[in-house]
Amino acid sequence: MIKFPHIKTQRLAIKLKATAEKLVKQGHPWIFEDSIAKQNKDGNTGDIAILFDQRKDKVFAIGLYDPDSPIRIKVISPVPATPDNAFFKEKIHVAFSKRNQLLKTDTDSYRLLFGENDGFPGLIADVYKDVLVVKFYTGIWFPYIEMILPELVAISKVATVVVRLSRNLQKSALHEFKDGQVIHGTLSSEVIYFKEHGIRFSANVIHGHKTGYFLDHRHNRKRVGEMSKGKKVLDVFSYAGGFSVHALAGGATEVLSLDISAQALEVALENGKLNPSTGQHKIMAIDAFVGLQQLIDDHKKFDIVVIDPPSFAKSAREIESAKHSYNRLAVLGTQLVAKNGILVLASCSSRITAQQFFDISEQAIVKSKRSYKVIEKTFHDSDHPIGFPEGAYLKCGYYRLES
Repeated sequence: MIKFPHIKTQRLAIKLKATAEKLVKQGHPWIFEDSIAKQNKDGNTGDIAILFDQRKDKVFAIGLYDPDSPIRIKVISPVPATPDNAFFKEKIHVAFSKRNQLLKTDTDSYRLLFGENDGFPGLIADVYKDVLVVKFYTGIWFPYIEMILPELVAISKVATVVVRLSRNLQKSALHEFKDGQVIHGTLSSEVIYFKEHGIRFSANVIHGHKTGYFLDHRHNRKRVGEMSKGKKVLDVFSYAGGFSVHALAGGATEVLSLDISAQALEVALENGKLNPSTGQHKIMAIDAFVGLQQLIDDHKKFDIVVIDPPSFAKSAREIESAKHSYNRLAVLGTQLVAKNGILVLASCSSRITAQQFFDISEQAIVKSKRSYKVIEKTFHDSDHPIGFPEGAYLKCGYYRLES
């Protein structure tokens, strides 16, 4: 592992406004700039914010200071603590223990650290077989890397560590890392092959989205695969073919992967070939809304239609537009499902609640005048635990259209 530069940090004494203090005591990890009532001195990125109770004047939590973010302090411990080797080791072991059941399956890819939900705000750590990909969304963690990374390597038993950086950090002067830099071990290829529930996939850990792949839908991909024997399946917003590959491996006779990225679809085809299957795998490189309407116009029908779009509401002002888009997709998808077929609708927009999303989906089905039955509703897989309300983003509904 490379030698990390030592970054000095200082301790800041912080008092919060009453409402913010109450939220932190209830377990919320975000403290916005306008929630700070008193601060004893100016803070730098990664400084330790000691949070004092307004009335008792006693420490009740600690966080890390982020002057470059509207979320000025990210809470890392809801009780008094010292962020040292022992502190981070304990937090990493607690996180790893939550993945124990998943790792007993035929799966060697998982999220080891899920940001705020595991007590590491703005830090993601994903394992792909023997490669650990650590993605930083904030510079608050750079002073603590040399304590955290050895523990992550030890507990995951990986041979290689790759650093990925958010767009804003790629231009930051806080560090000397490069996006995609190998900081431990060696990487013979940027494409890593891994398994989820026995199904083989690939991830580009250097240039792929996020850390290389989207691990959060693992359970839903497996579920669709289990439903697919002898079925025709449409996978919309397929990216690298997660649902498509499970459907093919599960015995689908035909799978159509639809995505706007031709490059991603080529990866989907290659991923499909990694597993034994007899079904036909087709691709369609087109905007999802345009493509769905085209399939409707061509009178196509599928036994299973999966629609899993990217986040439509990345800010509060996009919420209404997102709701409209989810409604449009549900309306279009409903028209493509064969009688007694299954419509799978998913959302990863945290600003749209699960209830709002399911209401939108079901209202669209009702308006189509098709009778339906809710098969099940799912949320995060076990390696994406939820620690606070905004940490919950993934929801997925399975609907059997009976008429």
